[in-house]
Amino acid sequence: MNTAFLTVTVVLALLVMFSGLGKIRRDPKIVQVVHDTVGVPLKYFPILAACEFAGALGVVAGIWWPPLGFAAGVGLVVYFVGAVIFHLRVRDVKGLGPAAFMLALAAAAFALRLVTS
Repeated sequence: MNTAFLTVTVVLALLVMFSGLGKIRRDPKIVQVVHDTVGVPLKYFPILAACEFAGALGVVAGIWWPPLGFAAGVGLVVYFVGAVIFHLRVRDVKGLGPAAFMLALAAAAFALRLVTS
């Protein structure tokens, strides 16, 4: 169980960091989906990236300090629930897949955190 927890947590952290970097760099594909399709203003991209960075660092640090891992896990689940809701709101079925995948991964990491504690 510990191996599954560590693997899912590290994969989640890497994907979330990659997503945050894309927002900071204003990657054209991310801008097209998040800004043009979903309608999130560009001025919020640094805030979204900061939330992702904090969540990624928190779940990794939570490997050694579980309370931080719990808090970061809840934060990432809430973040991706919001992402799914925003994609559903504008009927963006194409962009819903990655958001739903990240939500499932964050929920899995959080569930494994609960089981291994």
